[in-house]
Amino acid sequence: MSTLERWTRWPAGDAPLRERSSRARTVLSLFGRTAVLGAVLFGTFAEHRYTGWRLLPPIGWTAAAVALSVGWYRACRARRLWPALGCAAGLLATAGAAHEGGADTLASVVWYGLAVHAVIRLPLAAGLLTAAAALVSYGLGSGDSLLALLAVAGGIGLLGYLLRLDGQARSAQRALLAQERAAQAARAESAALAERARIAREIHDVLAHSLSAQLVHLEAARLMLDAGAERAEIRERVVAARRMAQDGLAETRQALSALRGEFAPVAEFVAELAAQSGAVLAVEGVARPLPAEAGLAVRRVAQEALTNARKHAPGGRVGVRLAYLEGEVELRVDNSAAPRGGHPVLGDSGSGYGLLGMRERAELLGGELLAGPDEGGWRVLLRVPA
Repeated sequence: MSTLERWTRWPAGDAPLRERSSRARTVLSLFGRTAVLGAVLFGTFAEHRYTGWRLLPPIGWTAAAVALSVGWYRACRARRLWPALGCAAGLLATAGAAHEGGADTLASVVWYGLAVHAVIRLPLAAGLLTAAAALVSYGLGSGDSLLALLAVAGGIGLLGYLLRLDGQARSAQRALLAQERAAQAARAESAALAERARIAREIHDVLAHSLSAQLVHLEAARLMLDAGAERAEIRERVVAARRMAQDGLAETRQALSALRGEFAPVAEFVAELAAQSGAVLAVEGVARPLPAEAGLAVRRVAQEALTNARKHAPGGRVGVRLAYLEGEVELRVDNSAAPRGGHPVLGDSGSGYGLLGMRERAELLGGELLAGPDEGGWRVLLRVPA
């Protein structure tokens, strides 16, 4: 910030008119102004110096001071410099007239108040000049010693500057709170989007796989009926569709369990899956409950890798290794036979998961998934934090 800008910019703590204060602050401000006005009226009229028509001038000075103070306040809130300086000049003239007419309490309050608030609300250059004019006017009218005037001027200047700094600090705090609220809203929105993506991924991985497989078997059964196939063959297709529906229901329950944040018995699931696929399972480390997302990733990758091994490279020896390491879990599926036919990189096997979905799961959890040829066969390796 340049020196010129520092002296000519409005204080940060003075907000525009459209910003509304809190209810408590508004009430306290109104109470304080009413108390000051009551004190001024009491000091001006309590000694009964003004009677009869002599009451009109002090009433006029008081009304003019109140009206000019309101105009000054609004001009400063709207950051309009020249109207604010015009109201300040009017207040100085009113205070001078009140002093000449004997209303010293009113004149002193106007001078002091203008000096303090000029430093608080105006740009620094204009505020200091206005405060100096108010204090000089007070000094010319008070008759106090030079030392007393300097002490009053220094105290009022220091008070105004401290209040100015306090207003700027509160403004900076409001800005930080607004930024924090915006950041919290952005984080909440990001979390909601991530949750939607996770739910969509689970729906695709579970329901799409199950329903598509059922449709295949049911369509095959329909074609067999039209072709007059044997009852046993048709029944086999219907039983297969029923089995796929049961598997899909079980997978849906597991997905819902993961969405609720529950722990998944991964080791038991992988052992059962390996037994069904005829794979050799080795578990290393001490089995422990895994976070829902990590456990679900291991389930999906094991299911997909074994499905692909069975469909793309039948006849090969398959080994599954589940290792509980420090801070992570590792799943490795090795197939001694290379893939034959179809896509060479664990493509669409009809399961609905696919290599891309498996890798996406791993990366979302901060892990990695590697898949490729390995010593004449095929290897899938998953590592995720857990």
